[in-house]
Amino acid sequence: MIKKLYLPLMALFVLALSSCGKMGELSSDYFTTNPEVLEAVAGKVPVTINGKFPEKYMKKNATVEVTPVLKWNGGEAKGQPAIFQGEKVEGNGQTISYKMGGNYTMKASFDYVPEMAKSELFLNFKITRGSKSYTIPAVKIADGVIATSELPTVASSNASYANDAFQRIIKQAQEANIMFLIQQANLRNSQLTSAEMKEFHKKVAEVNADKKNYKLNNIEVSAYASPDGGVKLNTGLAENREENAEKYLNRQLKKAKIETNVDAKYTAQDWEGFQELVAKSNLQDKDLILRVLSMYQDPEQRENEIKNISSVYKTLADEILPQLRRARLTANYDIIGRSDEEIVEAFDTDPKVLSVEELLYAATLTNDKARKQAIFTKTTQLYPNDYRAYNNLGELAFAAGDAAKAESYFKQALAKNGNAAEANANLGLCELLKNNVSAAETYLSKATGADAANEAMGNLYIKQGQYQRAVTAFGDAKTNSAAQAQILAKDYNKAKATLQAVENKDAMTDYLMAIVGARTNNESLVNSSLKSAIAKDASLAKTAANDREFAKYANLLK
Repeated sequence: MIKKLYLPLMALFVLALSSCGKMGELSSDYFTTNPEVLEAVAGKVPVTINGKFPEKYMKKNATVEVTPVLKWNGGEAKGQPAIFQGEKVEGNGQTISYKMGGNYTMKASFDYVPEMAKSELFLNFKITRGSKSYTIPAVKIADGVIATSELPTVASSNASYANDAFQRIIKQAQEANIMFLIQQANLRNSQLTSAEMKEFHKKVAEVNADKKNYKLNNIEVSAYASPDGGVKLNTGLAENREENAEKYLNRQLKKAKIETNVDAKYTAQDWEGFQELVAKSNLQDKDLILRVLSMYQDPEQRENEIKNISSVYKTLADEILPQLRRARLTANYDIIGRSDEEIVEAFDTDPKVLSVEELLYAATLTNDKARKQAIFTKTTQLYPNDYRAYNNLGELAFAAGDAAKAESYFKQALAKNGNAAEANANLGLCELLKNNVSAAETYLSKATGADAANEAMGNLYIKQGQYQRAVTAFGDAKTNSAAQAQILAKDYNKAKATLQAVENKDAMTDYLMAIVGARTNNESLVNSSLKSAIAKDASLAKTAANDREFAKYANLLK
C-alpha cells in the first residue's frame, strides 16, 4: 500500500518545488539601452532601457523591482526603480504574462560627475513573492559615459567688448526762425534782431572762422505758409517769404565775408507742421482734428472740415496757425575732432584733455595689450562712472585666461550700469565657467546687443543640451566652444573646419580634433591630434584613457 502511494506523492512534491522555486538570473541579451553608449547631456546622463522578461519567467504571484545603477570606482548612482508584477498580483506595476513573457521600457537619469567616464550601468533585481524577498545577480547592460558636452571650452569664447562712440566728424545744425504775420511776407526788425537770430549768426561766424575744428556745409532756407487761406494765396505767400529770407541771408553772409551754399525752398501749406503741433498740443478735440487729417487728403476739404469744428477753430487760429507762418534758417556744419595721431599724442602727454569717447577710441589704435590696459585704466580714473573701460579691462583679462580678475572687472562694470549688455553677457560666461547654468541664464537674459552675446548664448545652449540652437548661436565663430557644439550636433565636417581656423589653438583644440577623428573613423587624425593635445597638456592623457570617444583606439593611448 505504501509503495503504491509513493510515486504520486513524489510527483506532487516535485511540482510543488517547481511552482515555489526562485526566479533565476537574467541574461544581458534581454536588455538594450538607448543610447547604446551613455552620454552626458545638460549635466545629466539620461538613458532609456528596453528589457524583456522571457516566457515562463514571471511567476504569477511575484513582483520584480528593477533599479538601474551606474557604478564607478568609488561610487554609484541609482535611478528610479520600476515595478513589474505577475498576473495574480494586484498592484500598480506593469503586469507581465507568465506564459508569454513581456517587453518593457523604463527611463533613468543620473546627475553627471566626471568619474562616470569610466563606469558601468547595471540593473538590480529585487523579487518578492508573498512575504519573502530576494535578489538575483545584477545584469550589466552598458559601459561608460561619453562626456564631450562637459569638456571645458567656455574659456575659449570671446568676451563682449564695449565699443566707443567716437566720431571724428559730427554733423550739427544751428537753427533760427523768422516769423511772419498772417498773409504777410515782409521781414520785421523784431524778428531779425531776436536773440535766436543773433545766436544763429554768431554760430555761423564761429564755424566759418575755425577751419580746423569746423566745416560749414551749407545754409538752408525753408519758408512756409499755414494751411488756412487757400492753396493759391498760400503759394504766393510762401514763395515771397522764401525770396525775402534768402535775400536777407545773402546780405548778411556777404557782409560777414562768409562763402557757403544757400539752398532755398518753400512749402505752400504746411500740413505736416500743423499735424505735428496739434499732436503735441492739449487741444480738447485734437483727436478729432487728427482723424480729419487722416481721412482727407485734399487741402481745401481738410481746411473746410477743420473749420466746421467751431469749438476748436478759434484756438487753432490763435495758438497753432501763427507758428506755421515762418522761414526757418538752418546752418549745417561738421565738428571735426582730433586725428588719430593727435589722440595718441594727447594720451601720452595730457590724457585729461581727451573725452571718454576719445580715450576708448585710443585703445583701438594699438594692438599692444599692455597699452590697451593702460588706456582703459586711465579711463576708469578720469571717467569712473562709465562702465565700458571696466568691462574692457575684464575682456582683456578673460582673453588672457584670468577668469577671476575678469569677473571682478565685469562686476565693477555692472555696478556702474546694471543694464550694460556687455557686462551681463560676460558675467554669464563667468558663471558658465563655474557650471552655474541658472545664474548664467539670468545674466544672459540682459545681454541682448552685446557683440559676443550670441557666443555666450551658444555656450549656454551646450550646457542645456540644445546643440542645434548652440550651432546657430555661434554662427561663424571660430572657437573651441563653437566646434564642440558642431560635434555634439554631429556636423563633423564643419567642426573640423572650425578647429582648423581657431586663431590661438590650445590643447583642447587638438583634443576636440581627435574626437572628430574618432567619430569619423580617421585613426591618423586621432593619433596626431591626441599627441599634440597631450604635449600641450599632459593631464589630457588620463582624460583620453577614460574617454569612451576613444574606446576603439586604446592602442594609441598606451
